[in-house]
Amino acid sequence: MTSLTADQIATIDSAIAILGGLYKKQDLLATSPDRVKQFCQVQAAHLEHEVFGVLLLDNQHWLIKSVILFRGTIDGAGVYPREVVKEVLSVNSAACIFFHNHPSGLAEPSDADRRITTRLIDALKLIDVRVLDHLIVTCNGAYSFAEAGLL
Repeated sequence: MTSLTADQIATIDSAIAILGGLYKKQDLLATSPDRVKQFCQVQAAHLEHEVFGVLLLDNQHWLIKSVILFRGTIDGAGVYPREVVKEVLSVNSAACIFFHNHPSGLAEPSDADRRITTRLIDALKLIDVRVLDHLIVTCNGAYSFAEAGLL
């Protein structure tokens, strides 16, 4: 993967700020998989380090809040279920979608990706919060755990 110039990074940051302002609760309904993938790609696909985020949704699957919870290195990010549960509860979310990027450009899930998804689903089941999907985003596309039948 080629490195981005400072101008390219500034442009991407500006685009993210603009899109973040456009996507309000009433604008992103999580029943549109392509729009959700696009939203997550814009937030994380361009980064040269791994991040893990969550879309916090109400009971009708409208976006309440999007937040990047963890930042890692070029090939991994530590994810802590306790912190995810705290964030979910802080906005009274009824459902969520996880997303993280793969700076390598390969969107296939690793064994670690599968394991943390299972741990998070189990933790959130205890508080009656549904996990609708886990997306892996790259500049080349997105992988959906739900579409692959892994949820």
